[in-house]
Amino acid sequence: MQTSDRPLDIPSNLTFPKRTASVSRRTGETDVQVTLNLDGTGQCTAKTGVPFLDHMLHQIASHGLIDLEVRATGDYEIDDHHTNEDVGITLGMALHQALGDRKGIVRFGHFLAPLDEALIQVALDFSGRPHLSYGLQIPTERVGTYDTQLVREFFVAIVNHAQLTLHIRQLDGINSHHIIEATFKAFARSLRMATEVDPRRAYSIPSSKGVL
Repeated sequence: MQTSDRPLDIPSNLTFPKRTASVSRRTGETDVQVTLNLDGTGQCTAKTGVPFLDHMLHQIASHGLIDLEVRATGDYEIDDHHTNEDVGITLGMALHQALGDRKGIVRFGHFLAPLDEALIQVALDFSGRPHLSYGLQIPTERVGTYDTQLVREFFVAIVNHAQLTLHIRQLDGINSHHIIEATFKAFARSLRMATEVDPRRAYSIPSSKGVL
């Protein structure tokens, strides 16, 4: 299984469609645009109006090797909840669109990410069945201006709209920033593992049922 920074060595006789997506979502509360390329190099533009969320989106792009552009405006005068959630929804929709029928992908991903004293474990499955098991214990209510309750809401939104199973476990950590950032890094690396092309599967669905 490919885990290095080198592109996967896919046989020259195998060709796959571009795994890109561009999704716009506008509500009475927010206006969000997400463009991504699953086979990118980690380039990121994130302008959501929520600085800490922008920082975390950069972690997803950089460690997931996803080219990602996220632009959002929202009802910040109320709080960041709607913008945070709707960015998660739109990113989840883009992941779902880019993966298509999910032929050829590894499907499962897992990673254990340390960040100083924090240690976070993430495991995920692009199963088509949305589920989140969330085990973070973040000690402070805010990191800067960011409400730490919004971390769970972000992942709920992604899980429901990317249709994936996601387990997040905190094995250690006392610093809120470290805990959250390690979570996003572990999620990114798990995402990268799960969405990589498995040349042994070629064009088949990674399921004994034949469908995800």
